[in-house]
Formats: sequence, structure tokens, C-alpha cells
Amino acid sequence: MQRTRLAALGALGLAAALTLAGCSAGGSSSGSGGDSGSIGTPDGKGKTITVWIMNGDLSPAILKVAEKQFTKDTGAKVKLQTQQWDGITTKLTTALAQSDAPDVVDLGNTQVPVYAATGGLKDLTPYKSELADGQTWLKGLEGPATVDGKLYGAPLFAGNRSVIYNKKIWADAGVTAAPTTYAEFTADLDKVKAANTATDFSAFYMPGQYWYGGLQWVWDAGGQIATEKGGKWTGTLDSADAVKGLTAWKDFQNTYSVSSTQDINTDKPAESDVFAQGQTSAILGSSWEIGSIETAKPELKDQLGTFALPSTTSGKTQPVFLGGSDLGIPAKSANPDLALYYMKILTSKKFQENQVFGVDGWEPNSTQLIDAVSSKVSELQKPYFEAAKTSEPTPATPGWATIEGDASFQSMFADIATGRKSPQDAAESFSKHLTTALNATQ
Repeated sequence: MQRTRLAALGALGLAAALTLAGCSAGGSSSGSGGDSGSIGTPDGKGKTITVWIMNGDLSPAILKVAEKQFTKDTGAKVKLQTQQWDGITTKLTTALAQSDAPDVVDLGNTQVPVYAATGGLKDLTPYKSELADGQTWLKGLEGPATVDGKLYGAPLFAGNRSVIYNKKIWADAGVTAAPTTYAEFTADLDKVKAANTATDFSAFYMPGQYWYGGLQWVWDAGGQIATEKGGKWTGTLDSADAVKGLTAWKDFQNTYSVSSTQDINTDKPAESDVFAQGQTSAILGSSWEIGSIETAKPELKDQLGTFALPSTTSGKTQPVFLGGSDLGIPAKSANPDLALYYMKILTSKKFQENQVFGVDGWEPNSTQLIDAVSSKVSELQKPYFEAAKTSEPTPATPGWATIEGDASFQSMFADIATGRKSPQDAAESFSKHLTTALNATQ
């Protein structure tokens, strides 16, 4: 299933959020529920909570399961409202500022800092231990929801990227098994490239603006997007480790993806279409793209394979960028105790394993749960679940929305891929912009 949450935020969305909320950045109200650190089972007889769920996230079937348990335990009812991604930033920000705010909201994981900074979300820190219930939440979900050391969102589910490859094209080139090391990976691609000499064929299709993919090389080399100290963020893509990763990514992109891809992104044309048309043997794609490929060319169904992209520095896999959802409670919720209990149900081990994964097929919110369901995951999906355990968070500051919205990340990677700038020069310029953007609302 295609995720559209990243498109819901941008520089204009951030400005709207800060203006409409009318609050200063840096903290949020804890609401009226009493922050005892224990969620308990509140008495909700005669009450109804309003829950906003984004379209395409959790299915009606599993939400019915959650509602049934919630009502049985508390006596309260649930008014479920499905929200569309288009215009959600303004709609949610307006709702958070009003006295009749919803009680539970479904947020894209990278959205959480925007609403936390405006004072729109309840501080969940006192309840973190009970919500996590001994689990190690996925870093890419928990990290963006932790602002200034406080938790404002509880991880709900995740999705990420792995290599999707055409096993027939690889077999025809003499490669009959998925690689387990980076050296094997590039050696296999060398064979594929040698066996497919058409000028429009990419052994591995890696568009130059594809920053989600490029970041994996940065993180794998030990680099970070930014660091925070004393409340101030500093862009660090120009660090030695990060530049090493950017250089390795450029070498990979220039070697295995045709030159016409150096200044484009994955959407025009859609990388799944490029794959289906036989113009590449592999992409770094989301799991929903498997379905897109099979729909475009059904005969490829039995030819598809997947694997997590091997690390350049270890025997493990490269860290990944997680997309996904966190649950938040508006600071102005009229029923924070009930909202916490509902949140606890959706993030619980039982609901995550039996419903979020068992019915909807999402990656659950913790490393332990991913291990627990691994035997039930299809062969094509297994690499996604395994890779999700090694993720890195984006900077937990509202200024990150500017970076997602202004295309500067895409431009930096394209400048490197095309050679317009060296990795060092491109990273230095971007890091200056990043530092300004991340601190703009503080």
C-alpha cells in the first residue's frame, strides 16, 4: 500500500501549524488526565471518545476489535473518524487548538515534532514504560516522537524499503542466490550489468534524487543527518563519516544506474513501472511496490525476489528510513484517561501481533514482535521485517517538516549524482541549510 504521509507535511504545513496553534515551541500541555504514570482502567460509562485514523492505515475490521475490547473494559464508546491525507496538516492543527479536539489521533511518525512543539499533544513520558510493556520500540518510530527528551507519540506500525529484484534476469547472468554481503551484492550487479548492455538498462535503478535510499549509505558509514546539543540542532551531513557514505552512494549510483537517472526521483517515471518494463533488474522499493509490479506485469509474479540491502561495513544490513504511524493524544482531549487506555490497546503486544500484523500485515512496533511474527511472514516480506529492526530516526524537531517540504534533500543527492558538486561541497551547503531549518522554530 502506498504511503502518502510524507507529502502531507512541508514548509507551508509547518507554518500553518505554528500559526494556527498560537503556542510557542518547546513543550506541550499534559492535559487533564492526571499524569500518575499508571494508565489503569478508567470508568467511561456514558462517555464517547473521538478517534482520528488516517485513510489506509488500520482496517475497519481490526478497529472494530479494538473498539469491542475498549467498550467491554471501560464502558465507553468510540466515534471513529477516517481522515484523508490531503489537507490534514491544517485540519489537524485547527482541531488541536479547539476545545472539542479529538481524543486520539493517528500521526505520520515524522509529523509528531510539529504538533508537540506547538503544545498540541499530551506528554506521554509518564506512561512510556507501561505502553512499551517491556518491548524495544522501533527506533525509526520512537525517535521522531521523542522531542526534547519527552515522548509525544506511541509507535503504531512501520513500513520500509528493501531490494526487489528479477530472479530470472539475475539467473540468466549467472546469479542464483540473493547476496548476503555488500561485496557479493556489487559482484552480482557487475554480472547483471555485463549481461545486459542496452543503453537504457540499469542493473540497479537508483534515481539521483532518491534521498530515502541514499541515506542508507550515510547511516551505514556511521554518519547522521544532524545532532542536537543543549536544544540546538546542527546539520552533520558534512562529517567525515557522512561524506564517506555519500561518496559510496555516488559510486554505486553512477556505476549501476544509467546516467539519465541522475537528476530524477522515483515517481516520474514510477520505479515500479521501470522494473515491470524490464529496464532494470532491481530497485530499492517499498513492499507495496511488489503489488504494483505484479499488477503492471502479472507474469513477473513468480520471478520476484527480495533481500535487505547488505551493509558496506558489517555483516548486517544497512539502516533504513522507516515510514509509519504513531498515536498521539491532543492536549485538549476531554477524555485523556480513556484515550490512554485506547492507545494502550492498539499498541499492546497482543493487538500488534494478532491484528496490526496478523490481519493488516504491517510491521509491528517493536523488535521483539518482529521476531515473534517472523515465521508467519511471506518470503517476499521477510527482508522488510528484518531490515526494520535496524532503522534510524529523522531529527525530532518541527523544522524537519521544512526539509521534507522544500526538496533540498533531493537537490543535494542529485547534485552529487550528476557531479554538479562533490559530495563534500554538496554536504557542506546542505548542512548549513539544515542547521537553519531545524532551529527555525526554537
